[in-house]
Amino acid sequence: MPTAPDCKEAGRVVPVIDRNRCEGMEDCVRVCPYDVFAVRKLTEEERAPLGRLTRFKVFVHGGKQAFVTRPEDCHACGQCVRACPEKAIALRALPG
Repeated sequence: MPTAPDCKEAGRVVPVIDRNRCEGMEDCVRVCPYDVFAVRKLTEEERAPLGRLTRFKVFVHGGKQAFVTRPEDCHACGQCVRACPEKAIALRALPG
C-alpha cells in the first residue's frame, strides 16, 4: 500500500466530513492512498436533515457527497484535508 512521508499508524484518527460544505467533487477519493472515501448519491434519509441551502448545493452537484467508507484505514496523512476545495474534511483523534 502506498504511504506518504507524514502518514501515521492507522486507527488513531478518522476523517469527518462536514455535510454543509461537501459538494462531492471527489478530490478526497483521488488523493487518498488508502481508499478511505467514496462519493455517492445521498438517500432521502440523508438529505432530510440538511438545511435548505445545503440541499440546494447537493442538488446542483448531482445529489452526491463524499462518505468515509473505511475509517479504520485512515493513516492521518492529511492529503484529503489539503485536497478538499470546500474545506469539508477534518481529522479527528479517536479516544483512547
